[in-house]
Amino acid sequence: MSIEKRSERRRRRSPEEAKREALASARGLLIAGGPDAVTLAAVASELGVTHANLIHHFGSAAGLQSALMGSMVNDLADALDAVVGRLRTDRGAPLELVSEVFKAFDEGGAARLAAWIVLSGDLRHLEPIRAAVQGLVEAIRERLGDKDGLARARISAAVLLIAVSAFGDALIGPPLRDMLDRPDDATRKVIAGLLPHFLVEHPGGA
Repeated sequence: MSIEKRSERRRRRSPEEAKREALASARGLLIAGGPDAVTLAAVASELGVTHANLIHHFGSAAGLQSALMGSMVNDLADALDAVVGRLRTDRGAPLELVSEVFKAFDEGGAARLAAWIVLSGDLRHLEPIRAAVQGLVEAIRERLGDKDGLARARISAAVLLIAVSAFGDALIGPPLRDMLDRPDDATRKVIAGLLPHFLVEHPGGA
């Protein structure tokens, strides 16, 4: 297909389709090259559109980056919601639960995105994840039971351990595992092995 025909097809796309295509391109740039790679010029070049076209849809580079953050955070929240749904309908072993959370952070560049948001200092972008994380705590609590209302603190600690480990593993796990000659699932197995310590009540409290 000629350049002229490809350009004609792009011009005929709806604003929603154009935005989705731009965000998909920006996500790929983030995963491949980190936050610095997400620029209007890079996205425009990859899609074969003009800089002005992207300005029309997003207003600025910051607007594009904000839209990307929102899209990816929603995807991460949806992935965590899926973990919650599975936990409520299927009694998975600790390793299965941990693997699902690790998968949610690793796939689609969610860990890179979270790092980008934290470094930007604008944590409002993380708000959509709040309900998903709290839902995970409640789902585990439902499975374990909590007659005295004391299990939530232990479960919150367990979810903190899983989430922070999943985040770190997605960012730096591969080179660290290579340095230590450990298999790809090493971190997940370590965390799964620690979970019973958090989820079983110990004398003297959580």
